[in-house]
Amino acid sequence: MPRAGLDPAAVVACAAGLADEVGPANVTMGLLAERLGVRAPSLYKHVSSQADLNRRIAVLALTELGDALRDALQGRSGRDALAAAARTIRAFVIEHPGRYAATIRLDAGSPDDPVAVAGARVLDSLAAVLTGYPLDPADTVHALRLLRSLFHGFAVIESAGGFEMDTSVDESFEWLISFIDRGLQQTAAFTRR
Repeated sequence: MPRAGLDPAAVVACAAGLADEVGPANVTMGLLAERLGVRAPSLYKHVSSQADLNRRIAVLALTELGDALRDALQGRSGRDALAAAARTIRAFVIEHPGRYAATIRLDAGSPDDPVAVAGARVLDSLAAVLTGYPLDPADTVHALRLLRSLFHGFAVIESAGGFEMDTSVDESFEWLISFIDRGLQQTAAFTRR
């Protein structure tokens, strides 16, 4: 019989916390069981495998990030929405580096796959940011990739301690937001003919 209070959500939440502490590659069933105070085989009552656990961590992270973006963007548009999205992603990656790392390179088997559903919530929020700019709808995917790449790259490098120059990282981040904003405002000049 499963330990009282232990269910799939509790197992995944603990695993996500561990991922933030030790990195997703180091979250093993043994370490997770130790943290939860159970034997490793009992975890298989809640998750089917290590791969299942890793996917569930990713779904949790994407859901949390999607919720945070949705909340941050309420009532905002244009540069204000762009800045809110950028700051939200940055804060999430810095606060949850392990669970965020689990979201990279996942294959969603179908549109109703939990990974795809949770990931779509993040992309929908970023697409909402783009509605405040004169963007040709045919360029939306390109713009989404731009935002994801820039926000992801900055936050991951910062989280890993990769910005070693003595210029303020916060100033660089605000410069990045302004640069993206100016570029998106000018997209009408670059639309397809």
